[in-house]
Amino acid sequence: MNHPPVTLQPFLSSLNVDRLDIEKDDTYIIHQILAYGSIDALIWLFATYPKDHIQRVFCDAPYKDYRPSRFHFVISVLLSLEDRDIDKRNYVKNIPRHFG
Repeated sequence: MNHPPVTLQPFLSSLNVDRLDIEKDDTYIIHQILAYGSIDALIWLFATYPKDHIQRVFCDAPYKDYRPSRFHFVISVLLSLEDRDIDKRNYVKNIPRHFG
């Protein structure tokens, strides 16, 4: 099992990095690092996973834990997804989800 480095523990706080598998837990790891990671953590993320994989996880498995500014940074700067119709209600904290 390949674990994330211990230096990422602050951004993966709900689970111990020794129990995480980079392949099996990719959705959790990707969203946590995108939502909370430092520059070094983001560099590790993009060195570990291809950008298209990160984009696919972001779009296919919404994670409602982003702050508005971080959400816009992620879709515009990090993932270049601003041209897609991504409903921020499925990602941004304190915005009710859309059910219809």
